[in-house]
Amino acid sequence: MVRNPVVIKLLHGYWRLTRSLTMGAQALVLDSQGRVLLVRHGYQPGWHFPGGGVEKGETLAAALVRELEEEAGIAARAPAELLGVYANFENFPGDHIAVFVVRGWEQLRVPRPSHEIREQGFFAADALPEETTPGTRRRIAEVLGGMPRSETW
Repeated sequence: MVRNPVVIKLLHGYWRLTRSLTMGAQALVLDSQGRVLLVRHGYQPGWHFPGGGVEKGETLAAALVRELEEEAGIAARAPAELLGVYANFENFPGDHIAVFVVRGWEQLRVPRPSHEIREQGFFAADALPEETTPGTRRRIAEVLGGMPRSETW
């Protein structure tokens, strides 16, 4: 797995030039107190859901399982619920993000901070870190605040 931020940026550029569509899988992980798991990356600003790109030959579900384990040390113990697929055209005209709600899970380990994931934590919806990205905030509001679902990130 590539963890170098410079290589990741170069790969993003390559994928955008060679693919008409990119797909990501992200998890809105809820704990027993209704708090949301967020991660802070080393290669992009803000707090986000754990997740990442779906690799060639990989299903959305497999990508979600892989990303949860890599970024947060989490194993799903119940089927994830597909919240929606969102167009993320602001970053790339063919980018889409599938967001899953994960309620049944176990954290097998807390990964040490790395270049990819600097930190992680569970946050109440009304006490999110200031740097939480707007798209992440909207998905939380859709799940926990009754906000209508959007088609765009």
